[in-house]
Amino acid sequence: MEIKDYCKYVDIELTTWKAKLYDVMNKIDKLSSGEKQRMLDEVNGLNIIMTELEERIDKLRTECPLEWKPEKEKIQAKFSEINDKYKETTGVFFDYDFGG
Repeated sequence: MEIKDYCKYVDIELTTWKAKLYDVMNKIDKLSSGEKQRMLDEVNGLNIIMTELEERIDKLRTECPLEWKPEKEKIQAKFSEINDKYKETTGVFFDYDFGG
């Protein structure tokens, strides 16, 4: 796979995850203060991940490294973290009829 293609596909996947997390954050914003407080740890974790996603997307769009193996390993670890945090947050949110 060409390096530019790899960067493009990772950009697309990260942008898709960012959209999913943004939808979760919008749904959380509509909850009452008490319900938001109950989810504080998950929300803080999502905010950190959103910031990291934005940084990674910007990097892929502005500089696609020639040697991408170390970057690929970091990105794959981030996908795993995003997936875990997404499942954790939607699990807490399950009582409120969370849907995708």
